[in-house]
Amino acid sequence: MTENSDVTEGSLLNGAIAYRQLRTGFRTGLEPVLLAATIPARAGEHVLEAGTGPGAGLLCLAHRVPGIQGTGVEKSSEIATLARQNIRINHLEDHLSIIAQDILAFAPEIPGAPPNCDHVFANPPWHEEASSPSPLPLRDQAKRRHAGLVSQWVQALGRMVRPRGSISLILPASLISEAMSSLREAKAGEITLYPLWPKAGRRAKIIIIRGIKAARGPDRVEPGLILHQEDGSFTPQAHDILRFGKALDF
Repeated sequence: MTENSDVTEGSLLNGAIAYRQLRTGFRTGLEPVLLAATIPARAGEHVLEAGTGPGAGLLCLAHRVPGIQGTGVEKSSEIATLARQNIRINHLEDHLSIIAQDILAFAPEIPGAPPNCDHVFANPPWHEEASSPSPLPLRDQAKRRHAGLVSQWVQALGRMVRPRGSISLILPASLISEAMSSLREAKAGEITLYPLWPKAGRRAKIIIIRGIKAARGPDRVEPGLILHQEDGSFTPQAHDILRFGKALDF
């Protein structure tokens, strides 16, 4: 990995995707890679990621599903620039684009915004408002939520997805109730919960939740994914997703 004073140059999916991000501040974790593995997109469909950061989720999804069209919405102009660089160095300019905009101020009529996306997804800020602030403003902005923020993000995403399109989020398990009620307010149904277990027999801290716009089928809870074995290494299924970009099929 080569580095300069502000940006590190690394990779995702075992080197399949070149990836730049800021040296300090918010650093990409497992969440966008895991969430991207669940998006049920097909070639030719349009996806939108809110709070895309340097673009990890979009890049991983485009690697798994060649031929998709994708838009990332990112509030920080500095990080949006990094996302555009990552798209360019991975030769995906014909398929992916970035809009520097706050998702809560975003509207489909903004130039470059796709109408009626097939799938929308996000890893929204979810640290408690009262928790200790980070001394790094971009990290604090990426992580801290205020009351009602999850609902606001879901409503914004719901306005951009077509009927029968999917709305997917990765969140702490403590926000299940808020996320489900927000999805229903956005006219989504057939809500699926997919727990991410840190190890077998441990309580799930993170969940993936998906709703289908204008759907009326039953909700369900899937068996979920165990991330780590007892020795701390990734389980074979988690390894295949995080290292080789395999799908996490609901």
